[in-house]
Amino acid sequence: MRAEFLQLIKKVVPIMHPMLNIAVKAARRAGNLIHRSADKIDLLTITKKSHADFVSEVDLAAEQTIIQTLLDAYPDHAILAEESGSQGESEFLWIIDPLDGTTNFLHGFPQYSVSIALQHRGIVTQAVIYDPTKNELFTATRGRGAFLNDRRLRVTKRIHLADSLIGTGFPYTRFEHMDAYIGIFKDLMQKTSGLRRPGSAALDLAWMAAGRYDGFFETGLKPWDIAAGTLLITEAGGMVSDLHGSDTFMKTGHICAGNPDIHTQLLQVIAPHLTPGLKG
Repeated sequence: MRAEFLQLIKKVVPIMHPMLNIAVKAARRAGNLIHRSADKIDLLTITKKSHADFVSEVDLAAEQTIIQTLLDAYPDHAILAEESGSQGESEFLWIIDPLDGTTNFLHGFPQYSVSIALQHRGIVTQAVIYDPTKNELFTATRGRGAFLNDRRLRVTKRIHLADSLIGTGFPYTRFEHMDAYIGIFKDLMQKTSGLRRPGSAALDLAWMAAGRYDGFFETGLKPWDIAAGTLLITEAGGMVSDLHGSDTFMKTGHICAGNPDIHTQLLQVIAPHLTPGLKG
């Protein structure tokens, strides 16, 4: 009787993996710091890294909060973080974006997130994306499904591209693929029910997993932008690839995602526009 009760509890309330639990703690701590700073943006110290690419003291403080929380629990693990780079060597690697959507944050546009993923021997096994403005926590453990707070996530079931809503991100620091991107964008404008570009790739991918988009594509992303979100999508039943259908998106940063039907149709629209630099 007790065993049956525990199985029922597991179905209703997912039991979190210990490493995921630590990542959630880190993401919430960083999210709380970001949320408290949202009302005093004018007082923040901001540095321009490159064209249209900024870092604030909030990014740096959130990143250190995350790293400290993770290393307190797992001092031998390695870190790859957007602002501070790599540290340590281990078969366990935490991939961190402390504030994905910094430009949005600095303009008071409430679309940004904290993204944390754990990679074990090159495979992402844990994922957390936290939206502090909506208190939405997206989590996934490889083989155990994806969740929004305590609700199980599934990608959409739409089968026609014409009925689909597609997310994307505009190139903003690197423009070598701009012509190809505009060609893809132009075709999809005419072949879908709409395109959206809110400005946080990590959150876009989480929304894709949650069924708010039917598909997503972008070029030139970094591992910390996509590591957590891609696990969320696959655990929610979706597909993720490069723009030509391969599995090297973590290396290239060029990504196409969708439910199984829409993913295939997106690749077909994208294919005629691929340049050598977008093929891997």
